[in-house]
Amino acid sequence: MTPHHVVVLVLLWAGVACMLLSAAALVRLRGTLMRLHALAPAPVAGVPLIAAAVAVDQGAGRAAVKTLFIGLLFALGGTVTAIAVGRAARQAEHEGRSRP
Repeated sequence: MTPHHVVVLVLLWAGVACMLLSAAALVRLRGTLMRLHALAPAPVAGVPLIAAAVAVDQGAGRAAVKTLFIGLLFALGGTVTAIAVGRAARQAEHEGRSRP
């Protein structure tokens, strides 16, 4: 097993672990905001780590840059989506309490 292969495996399994831990926390936690918080590591850490593993496996070149860009988009998009859903859930919860 080469060092290159070890780096790919470490990155890949770290990303998969983030995804699995997020899924387990989603099942375990109750409440919209707690579940949303549990899902945050999946797009912010899990997908970029998997993308990094794929990019390292592809080697230097255009394909690796494209893969890393996709991982970056997931990280940024996941953060923005989590914030938007959290605000919408909080607003819905607040409106539900104010109704008679």
